[in-house]
Amino acid sequence: MRWSAEQMYDLVADVGRYAEFLPWVVATRVKSDSEHEMIADMLVGFSALREKFTSRVLKERPSAIKVEYIEGPLKRLENTWSFKPEPDGGCTIEFCVDFTFRSAIFEKLAGQYLDAAFRKMVAAFEKRAEQLYGNSSPSAVSVA
Repeated sequence: MRWSAEQMYDLVADVGRYAEFLPWVVATRVKSDSEHEMIADMLVGFSALREKFTSRVLKERPSAIKVEYIEGPLKRLENTWSFKPEPDGGCTIEFCVDFTFRSAIFEKLAGQYLDAAFRKMVAAFEKRAEQLYGNSSPSAVSVA
């Protein structure tokens, strides 16, 4: 990414604003937030289907974010973000998501769309970074 690790960390950690730019995120509610931990609800919608997820977000600014699943329609969900500064001022982001659906039928059905959904979400984060920080200024001040 052409933006700094700090900028991208701030963008990803700003869960309360996800509904403004992430596809399928209908609403978010931050229940508690501190420097190192956040508890948040996220309402995700597809057509008339709506599901609420509650997660614990563990924060290590500016290098990592780990999301632990508390409650919702899945059996299990965990994701991690790693932000590594690059010499040119940009950063490399590693994102890993691991989840299991409660229903094997739903898992098989949803599996057909996961790659396209993932690409759409990555593009939404990149577009948001460009809106917040400009198209090529890794030294800009974070506003997320």
